[in-house]
Amino acid sequence: MRSIKGQNSMSLNDFAIIESTLREGEQFVGADFSTDDKVEIAYALADFGVEYIELTSPCASPTSLTDCRLISKLDITSKVLTHIRCHMDDAKVALDTGVDGIDVVIGTSSYLRDFSHGKSIEEIIDIAQSVLTYIREQNPSIELRFSTEDSFRSTEDDLINVYQAVDRLEVVNRFGIADTVGVATPHSVYNLVSTLRNITDADIEFHGHNDTGCAVANSHSALTAGATHIDTTVLGIGERNGITSLEGLIARLYAINPDYIRNKYNLHQLHKLNQIVADKVEIEIPFNHYITGLTAFTHKAGIHAKAILNNPETYEILNPNDFGLTRYISIAHKLTGWNALQDRASQLGIKINPKNLKAVTHHVKAMADHKRITLSDVDELLHQWADSNYNLGKTKSGSKKTNNTNRQTHN
Repeated sequence: MRSIKGQNSMSLNDFAIIESTLREGEQFVGADFSTDDKVEIAYALADFGVEYIELTSPCASPTSLTDCRLISKLDITSKVLTHIRCHMDDAKVALDTGVDGIDVVIGTSSYLRDFSHGKSIEEIIDIAQSVLTYIREQNPSIELRFSTEDSFRSTEDDLINVYQAVDRLEVVNRFGIADTVGVATPHSVYNLVSTLRNITDADIEFHGHNDTGCAVANSHSALTAGATHIDTTVLGIGERNGITSLEGLIARLYAINPDYIRNKYNLHQLHKLNQIVADKVEIEIPFNHYITGLTAFTHKAGIHAKAILNNPETYEILNPNDFGLTRYISIAHKLTGWNALQDRASQLGIKINPKNLKAVTHHVKAMADHKRITLSDVDELLHQWADSNYNLGKTKSGSKKTNNTNRQTHN
């Protein structure tokens, strides 16, 4: 049945996102999505353009089952998946929901074998063969994934034995690798994905937790090694520190090929999507979050501001306009520069000659050294200097006394 296999030609310019906000994201401590919440998020994810939406197992609760059936019937372009244990009862329920695909998982590390399901590698292989074959027999067209859990604390020999045994069945479209506790590094991810790529022509999915801050980097490494699908959640929410954030992955891949990402996804919808999810889980979008954080396109230091005003690419690898956002140059502080103040004056319709502009810059720095100042304080100074400049221009021959008075007032 090799015809159902995935193609291994995907790369950084040809990949798919499995968006798991409605599965992994439900495991975030602040998440308690109602049915209406899930439908709204599903539509928002589809509007953004994710290829897949993954849902909580229909066996998790009665509502999870009804929600799975409901969302699988929505008129959206994204394929709908559900995530289940490698268990025959779970498979039977999942098959009855009408989803486009089923993601099957079982733990292979010694930790999970000893303290979770209690099965040996041989038993894992037997169960996987039974469950996966059953699903394929019941629905020949369903998209089927098999993943190990805690892959990076499993031995490579165990993983290869499991993957090869399943691969010989020729029933799965995709294999999954899961960094369940965030222990992996980009190097170890690259090595394991490469190893799996060498033994199968099926698609490869990577699921990476962010406990040690490597989720985005690990996802990128997985793609470079031959992975074809990456799991994400909006804002990275999930168990503990969550997983690869949708925004982080988009930022990383946009930096490599902006045209491809602009054409692949509706980037202007990203901030709206973030705000919807943030509101549902009652958090603020982190100030330093990829793309949508408050300071993502904020510039402060004078030398940065000058370069940004001349050419934004000097200090921006992402173009805020592509995401429906704008950059902001902060000027009310001691690090400000005259280029930034000149730009602000232009926004206010004020003309200030270069000599006075540099003088007001010194004044702003001096004020900021002694107290916290606001944009209104800076605007007031700019208006004062503009008025002085205008009055001096109206004077046929400005007296020495008048000039000195102005300098004393504004220095």
